[in-house]
Amino acid sequence: MDRLHPSGLLYATYEHRLIAELDPRRLPRHVAVLADGNRRWARTNASGQPLVAGYQAGADKLKEFVEWCDEIGIPVVTLWVLSTDNFSRSNRDEIEPLLGVIEQMVTDLAATRRWQVHPVGALDLLPDESAKRLKMADRDTADIDGMLINIAVSYGGRHELRDAVRSLLAEHAENGTSLDELAQTLDIEHIAEHLYTKGQPDPDLIIRTSGEQRLSGFLMWQSAHSEFYFCEALWPDFRKVDFIRALRSYGQRERRFGR
Repeated sequence: MDRLHPSGLLYATYEHRLIAELDPRRLPRHVAVLADGNRRWARTNASGQPLVAGYQAGADKLKEFVEWCDEIGIPVVTLWVLSTDNFSRSNRDEIEPLLGVIEQMVTDLAATRRWQVHPVGALDLLPDESAKRLKMADRDTADIDGMLINIAVSYGGRHELRDAVRSLLAEHAENGTSLDELAQTLDIEHIAEHLYTKGQPDPDLIIRTSGEQRLSGFLMWQSAHSEFYFCEALWPDFRKVDFIRALRSYGQRERRFGR
């Protein structure tokens, strides 16, 4: 929609009104998104083009989403762009273009020098060059005092828990702790300290698009007390007003944290 067209100006005014109505005290500190529906969008909106057209549209929307979060003042954002399941099931001809889109998106986000860009996932499963580019973005933005953007790539909740347990066991073995001692002293916080998102607040709000109403293993540990918002729109069609409505829905809920 052309923002200078009368209908576009009206829509922008509506967005600003909705933002003004949000209670800053009831905004999430950490928003995570399952950006689902890129392939379905491509089949409908880019007929005859390779699926990478959908991936590119999805990446462009993710960059918009990051801007929205920054504008509203969300400190931490997690974007799930590639699961370990998709990585293992998809063929090379599909994965390579997708990885290219992800790498370019991460490079573009890092190049702004506005945010910390932090890849999370089983990066060892990725091609060496892809992993290298993602780690470079992480290193180059580590000193930036801005919003933290987790890029969940080659990510799976079970893989994360496996890696956390491996890391925990290796740490205690190095310190000379026996398995019996570890079994007696192990606590929830000890596992949390070895997750990909260690040191970060757990997601307060998780958004999934495309009408699917499941987490598919996303942030299995961290989402224990998260609020969920499911949207029918395919990810490239997700609008700023949809995001604001998700925030408004979140702000109207009474969070019990298991109590």
